[in-house]
Amino acid sequence: MSIQPGSEWIVRCDGGSRGNPGPAALGYVLLDPAGREAEARGECIGPATNNVAEYRSLIAGLEAAARAGADPLLVCMDSELVVRQMTGEYRVKNAGLKVLHAEARRALAKLGRVRFSSVRREANTHADRLVNEALDEVLGSESPR
Repeated sequence: MSIQPGSEWIVRCDGGSRGNPGPAALGYVLLDPAGREAEARGECIGPATNNVAEYRSLIAGLEAAARAGADPLLVCMDSELVVRQMTGEYRVKNAGLKVLHAEARRALAKLGRVRFSSVRREANTHADRLVNEALDEVLGSESPR
């Protein structure tokens, strides 16, 4: 798939939990091809593991991209596990993650051209901030990160 630089939508997804498992949240930022923020969201999802929160962020981000008609789409995540499972490089062994992987695949099927990129945490600061703001709102900013 050949995509011209600056011609694709980008969704930056992140999930996190305080404790593993513990209180968890998702965050995503959807950027249009011009780099403008089309949608951003942070939301608590209750108790979950970090990997569950990462998958939930991906699903929410893909659903936002589908609503916006984002095509082509670049998905950026700092979860190497989720990226490699979504690209087929890793098998999904955990039963709980298999359900979320299937849900992410269904969300992916509603989109056109999509590619995944594993990024460093520093490249995902906005989505990470949304996760932590959602958790701080529910738990208080004094809870350990």
